[in-house]
Amino acid sequence: MLTAFIRSILAEPRAPDPPARVWWDWALVNALLATAAGEAIFRPDVPARPLATLVALLVIPALLWRRTHPLPATAVGFGGAMVLHLPMILGDVADAGLYSMIGVLLLPYALYRWASGPEALVGTAIVAVPAGLGLATSETLEDVIGGTTVLVAAFALGAAMRYRAVARQREVQQVRTLERGELARELHDTVAHHVSAIAIQAQAGRAVAATNPASAVEALAVIEAEASRTLYEMRTMVRVLRDSEAADYTPQRGISDLDELTRMSPVVQVHCDGDLAGLPQPVEVAVYRICQESVTNAIRHSLNATAVTVEVTGDVGAVRLRVHDDGEAARPATTVGYGLLGMAERAKLLGGACQAGPDPVGGWTVEATLPREVPR
Repeated sequence: MLTAFIRSILAEPRAPDPPARVWWDWALVNALLATAAGEAIFRPDVPARPLATLVALLVIPALLWRRTHPLPATAVGFGGAMVLHLPMILGDVADAGLYSMIGVLLLPYALYRWASGPEALVGTAIVAVPAGLGLATSETLEDVIGGTTVLVAAFALGAAMRYRAVARQREVQQVRTLERGELARELHDTVAHHVSAIAIQAQAGRAVAATNPASAVEALAVIEAEASRTLYEMRTMVRVLRDSEAADYTPQRGISDLDELTRMSPVVQVHCDGDLAGLPQPVEVAVYRICQESVTNAIRHSLNATAVTVEVTGDVGAVRLRVHDDGEAARPATTVGYGLLGMAERAKLLGGACQAGPDPVGGWTVEATLPREVPR
């Protein structure tokens, strides 16, 4: 059991996509540096003040690299803390650290949040040495308990946030996988239609070949066109397919079914304009599903909405849709639900794009652009 646990830790990779440094990282570091400088000037009672100030000025900037390089940053931070223990051990003096060194508590959190398993083990050992010395030299039991609690809480919070991010990533991947499988099944329906047309035209060509060669040539031309279409739609299906589920032959909804969305609420209005004829089935289904998901979200989440407008326009090379409600957006602007995430993935697979968010003029808007042809 213990061996398996250690192996799982050693196999743990780094957390993906650590965020870049942002303005508040620089603000935090600058504030801690200014505090350290102020302590160096206005706290003459600090033991080994020159050493404590030098260590603080060297350690605090390491916080800027705590996400991208968590182990080196931890080594610098708690290595500096170890240096501050030397006067306490050799000179029998009181705590030689500055209050601004409290910032190093961000390093255990970052270590468990962003580092790989081996880095986390090494970093934990690095943290344990100065932390153990500090707790061992504490004067009261309350200091030992308090210090241990704070340090363990920093580790635990980092691990919890890492687990939460991994769980979110898995849920997102599951939504994308399901959406890819659904699109592949719809493409299967389209391919089956083309293959049926090829079979019918081949039978017709054979029947008239002897008596009407011209009709047989026309049948061959239709077969060639259908075969070419089938070929690249099969390639698209293979590209997006991610599971081995059987195809679902249930009839799919399309643009002609958008008027049914008005039955969901009296405030829903649907407007279709432009050339919307002759679209591939996956594009039609994507338009319907994005509109359906957007209207459902508007009815569920928008407060005091008096109108939910669905606009679908067919242009020369693309189909554009826009769903807007004039209510108060109850959902956070930074949160994207799994339904909209799936629609964005479907639009991406078809060569298009889908965005959702609060509208500058008020309410919430979903916009998508889909090419008229399924990409090769």
